[in-house]
Amino acid sequence: MKKKLGIFLFLTFISGAVFSQFDARFSQYMFNNTAHNPAAVGESGMIDLALQHRLNWVGIPNAGNTTALSLNSPLKMENSLHGLGLSVTMDEFGFLINQSFHVQYAYKKRLGEGVLSLGLQAGFVSVTFTGDSVANHPITIGEFHNISSDPEIPTTSVVGNEFDAGVGVWYATKNWYSGLSYLHLNQPTIDWGTNSQVDLFGMINFTAGYQQKLLNPKYELKPSLFLRSDFRSFQIEMGSRLEYDNKFWGGMAYRLQDAVVVMAGMNIAGGLSLGYAFDIPANRLITSSWGSHELVLSYSFEYVFTKSKTKYKSIRIL
Repeated sequence: MKKKLGIFLFLTFISGAVFSQFDARFSQYMFNNTAHNPAAVGESGMIDLALQHRLNWVGIPNAGNTTALSLNSPLKMENSLHGLGLSVTMDEFGFLINQSFHVQYAYKKRLGEGVLSLGLQAGFVSVTFTGDSVANHPITIGEFHNISSDPEIPTTSVVGNEFDAGVGVWYATKNWYSGLSYLHLNQPTIDWGTNSQVDLFGMINFTAGYQQKLLNPKYELKPSLFLRSDFRSFQIEMGSRLEYDNKFWGGMAYRLQDAVVVMAGMNIAGGLSLGYAFDIPANRLITSSWGSHELVLSYSFEYVFTKSKTKYKSIRIL
């Protein structure tokens, strides 16, 4: 059953043109907002470094893993505020390796109680199909079809690259934030030089979050929402975290028709924090996989160029 499921997912992606969401999924999206919205760069007022790694659907062969790295910083020029960042993602799934690299920029303007940010990103996306893996592992489906002899499927490793761009808007106050982005603005088509190609459709992302101190001010409740759609399918996740004394947190979330997420983490010291999430399948996948693991490591610091020492403090996550 597990083998058949992996084959089905592979065929769904590879047949002709691709009609599925390209962007990687993370349960702890709130710790790396720049991965899905360029306008969020420089938002914390600190230099932020985040590394996320996700192991998908443990128990299903070739379910893959995802890694994302982001670095962003605020920038002040005379009386204007800006943000700069880099975002790198690598997503392995079955016989596919999806990679992206973007340079990000945001212009910030104080508006009302908060700051409005307008952002853009530019870079490239790359999709690799390891066709030699298919050739070395003959798979027969049904009585008449053998994948390894299908002329529509490359028998060697092929890779395609294309320019990619995105835009976003972000608004944040002391207690809440909201952001909207549109990625793959140019809707690139990646051609492998065969009869197969990857069409990347525009992806809209909406996220919002709030923080509320409880009767005991050491406790803060932080609900959040994430919505994603390529206008062909959609993903929505709702959840909340409870944080104690800006040191420890735990929470739960629900991704519609997909998974229940349990998460926990801590601010270790000097701006370094670690978070863990475990996804429990909330659909038929639970018969083949007992879940997905995800780790996020964040480091946040402020460097004051006019002084001789570096100042550190804990990461501020709305």
